[in-house]
Amino acid sequence: MTEETARSRTVREPAARTYAHALPIVPVRARGLTIEGADGRRYLDCLSGAGTLALGHNHPVVLEAIRAVLDSGAPLHVPDLDTPVEDAFVTELLRTLPPALADHACVRFCGPSRTSAMDEVRRLVRSATGGTEVLTLSAAPREGNPSPCAGSVLELHDIGRALVPAVSDVSRRLAMCRTESVRPAGVIVEAVRSDDRAGPTPDGWLREARRLTAARAVPLIADETETGVGRTGAFWAVEHSGVTPDVMVLSKAIGGSLPLSLIVHHADLAPGAPAGTVRGNQLAMAAGTATLRYVRENRLAERAATLGHRVLLQLREAAREFPCIREVRGRGLLTGIEFAPPETDTAQAHAPTGPPLRTAAAELAARVQRECLRRGLIVGLAGSDSDVVRLLPPLTISDEQAEAVTDRLCEAVAAAARGHLSG
Repeated sequence: MTEETARSRTVREPAARTYAHALPIVPVRARGLTIEGADGRRYLDCLSGAGTLALGHNHPVVLEAIRAVLDSGAPLHVPDLDTPVEDAFVTELLRTLPPALADHACVRFCGPSRTSAMDEVRRLVRSATGGTEVLTLSAAPREGNPSPCAGSVLELHDIGRALVPAVSDVSRRLAMCRTESVRPAGVIVEAVRSDDRAGPTPDGWLREARRLTAARAVPLIADETETGVGRTGAFWAVEHSGVTPDVMVLSKAIGGSLPLSLIVHHADLAPGAPAGTVRGNQLAMAAGTATLRYVRENRLAERAATLGHRVLLQLREAAREFPCIREVRGRGLLTGIEFAPPETDTAQAHAPTGPPLRTAAAELAARVQRECLRRGLIVGLAGSDSDVVRLLPPLTISDEQAEAVTDRLCEAVAAAARGHLSG
C-alpha cells in the first residue's frame, strides 16, 4: 500500500510534491515530535510542517480546541463577522505582541497562506503611504540588480560581517530611491533569516534599520512567518533587538497547525478594502488561540532559548570534527548547518570540467538529509543553493529527544562525508 500510494501521488502531482521527493514517507499517525509511517517506522520530525507545528503533531490542547468548535455547532467559516472564536484569538494574540504595537494594533485576517498576507501588506502600505515600492532586505547581494529599487530588493552585504557598511548601504539606497522618483512604501525585514540562511540578523543592524525607516516615514514590516510564536527564543523574533515594527506578518504556527495568516499593523496605517474571502477559518483561530496560550503560559519561548543555545553549542563542538561543515548558526529552536565540500573538492569545483562548488555543497547537504532519514530523523533543506540543513523541532521537544536529534544528525553527517569522499 505504501508503494502504491507513493506512485499514484507522483503521477497526480509530479511538480507540486517538493518535500515528498526528498522524504518518501507515507505518514499515518503522529504525536509530538514523532511521525509513524505506513511501513511502521517511526521518525523524529524536525521539520514540523516547515515550522507550522509549534506544539508538535496533534497536541492535546489543540485537538481539544478544535473539537470544542466542532461540537458547538458554530459556523466553521464566517469572513469578517464577529464571533466568540475570533474574539478569543485576537485577545490572546494582543497579549503576546510587543506592547508598543499592541497598544495601537489593528488585526487584519488574510487568506490561508503567507503569500496572501504579503499581498495584503503591500496593499496596506501602498495605500497608507502613497509609495510604490515595498523593499525587502536580502541576506546577500543579488547579481544583475544594479538599481537600489529594481526588483523591490534592498541588498544586504553579508549581515554576519559588515554591520556598519550594510547600514550605510541601506541608508544610501533609500535616499537613491527618492532621487529616482521611486517612493518606498515599506521595508520588509526578517529578524532571523529562516528560509534562506537560517541565521539571525544582527540586533544592532535591525535597530539602525528601524531608525532609518522611521526618519523617512517608511513603515517597517517584520516577517514573522516562521520565526514567531516562540520559535527563536522570544515570542516574536523582532523582540530580540528591542525594535517595534509598524507591521507584523504572521502565518504558519499562528494557526496552531491549521492554515491561517494575518497582519498586525499600527492603527495609523489606514487600510483599504480587504482582498479575498478565505479569512474566517474558525477551526484555525481556535487552534491558534490554544497554541498561543500554551506557549505563553508554559514559557516555551524561554525554553526554546535555553535548549536552542545548548543544541547550538553541541553542534558547533561536533562541527570541529567535520571539515564539510562551513557554519552552524541559529537562534532558539531554529538551527541551520551550512555545508561545503571538503578542500579536496574545491579545486575540482573551480576547474572548467568540474561541478560548481555550490552544487557539490548542495549534494552533500542532500546526502546528510538522506542519511538522517535512514536513522529516523526528518530534517529540511534551506539556503539559496539548498546547502543548509535546517532544524525546526516543536517547542515541546524534551531534553532527551533533543539529545537523540543531535546524535542522529552527527552520525548522518559522518556517513554523508564518508560517502561524499568515496563517491
